[in-house]
Amino acid sequence: MRYLEDLKDGDNVVCHYLCKRKDIMRTKSGKNYMSMILSDKTGTMSAKAWTLNKDIHSFDAGDFIKIEATVVTFGDDLQLNVRKIRKSMEGEYLSGDYIPVTDKDVNVIYALVLDFINSLENPHLKELLTNIFVNNHEIKTSFLHKSAAKHMHHSYMGGLCEHILSVTQICDFLAPRYKFVNRDILIAAALLHDIGKIFELSDFPENDYTDIGQLLGHIYIGSEFIAHEISKIEGFPPALKNLLQHCILSHHGKHEYGSPILPKTIEAFILNYADMTDAHTKMFEDALENGPVGSNWAGYNRTLLRDIRKSNF
Repeated sequence: MRYLEDLKDGDNVVCHYLCKRKDIMRTKSGKNYMSMILSDKTGTMSAKAWTLNKDIHSFDAGDFIKIEATVVTFGDDLQLNVRKIRKSMEGEYLSGDYIPVTDKDVNVIYALVLDFINSLENPHLKELLTNIFVNNHEIKTSFLHKSAAKHMHHSYMGGLCEHILSVTQICDFLAPRYKFVNRDILIAAALLHDIGKIFELSDFPENDYTDIGQLLGHIYIGSEFIAHEISKIEGFPPALKNLLQHCILSHHGKHEYGSPILPKTIEAFILNYADMTDAHTKMFEDALENGPVGSNWAGYNRTLLRDIRKSNF
């Protein structure tokens, strides 16, 4: 297996990859070519088949394919120039090579999530979280196996529960350090802030936006899901419901980042920064981990808009 992250300019590749996207495009001269996004568990890479002949066999996006290609540099990125393609046959590839997975133990993560739920004093919030994370087997399974994003951060199987636990731990650290913080609301909101991603993103190996995810987004989906679950709990205080939903709706912090409302409670404010801290720090971690060997500089990160350096001296 030649993992995408290990490929270098000039490499010749004969290997199997997952085709995440396939489009027939046209050059300025009017010649048709095939544009693809190929992936394995280490990431994705653009691929082009410039000549559509008998060596380019039929396949669809979502298929595993065997390619013969050369790695070239295009702009600032590597790209595969593909000469031959055929659909992979069962037994020619291992699915584990194509699905990135958290290096954390999801069973340990789940146990820590349960500890947080059991630490809540408010009976309504404890019942809500128990219904979602314990009694709902489908939600529990998705929570432990979904990614937290398509590309940005924690974009691998188990990334969602890893991210949610980290955000909750940050919130738990900050809660006793400031006046007026309702810890139960903050912890419940942290555990639920990205619950909508269960419905926003499809399962691996696709890990792409679902139709409802594209149309509504995980913030709105999560808020509506929580409201629906709350409606099943007799006597759940309306004011508590509003405060919890407010945290979910405002957790991206700004309108331009997708939140329909700005954080207006101290819990929502802390949640926003805890979420941003974990997501951005994870981007730093990934950049440093994937940076060039032997260099303190990991290169320019387009999302963080900066060059990133290891703290070696």
